[in-house]
Amino acid sequence: MNMRIAVFASGRGSNLKAIHDAVISGKLEGVLLDLAVCDRPDAPVVDLVHKRNIPDFIFCPKDYADKNAFETVIAEKLAEAKIELVVLAGYMRLVGAVLLEKWEGRMINLHPSLLPAFPGKDAIGQAWRAGVKETGVTVHFVNAGMDTGRIYLQQKVTVDPDDTEESLSEKIHLLEHKLLPDAILKIMQEM
Repeated sequence: MNMRIAVFASGRGSNLKAIHDAVISGKLEGVLLDLAVCDRPDAPVVDLVHKRNIPDFIFCPKDYADKNAFETVIAEKLAEAKIELVVLAGYMRLVGAVLLEKWEGRMINLHPSLLPAFPGKDAIGQAWRAGVKETGVTVHFVNAGMDTGRIYLQQKVTVDPDDTEESLSEKIHLLEHKLLPDAILKIMQEM
């Protein structure tokens, strides 16, 4: 059984790379990464997508009248590619009604904290400034709120006494690269 996925990213693309690597290595056997969506044409992820020949939709939100306009185009691209699961992997935009209408329940997001703690931007920095002894990574289903959807998978990271915010970020990113492919595989097995 195959499952077609789209990955949305706005930055470096390290999680998209981890997913694609897992597809290539066979860890995500049956997963087809058939579309990458990026809202920042200058983001490093764009180069990664082009080097790996992943079909893409790269857009600039300012070129559209509003969120509904660009989400309508994204929805069309997802339909054309017959996407079955949308994976938000560092996509730095709240998803609106146009995409949620069709994709709620089939759209997951990766978040660098143990939700419900530290939702929103700079979750690692929030956790660091709060002085917590552990934080982690969450994969959750997307709904209309910010990081409020049903939690699917979580894994903890211990904050060691000698950690810095940078070393904690590195630990979290390494865990993200493992947990997100695990979540995709688990969802595929449940379909």
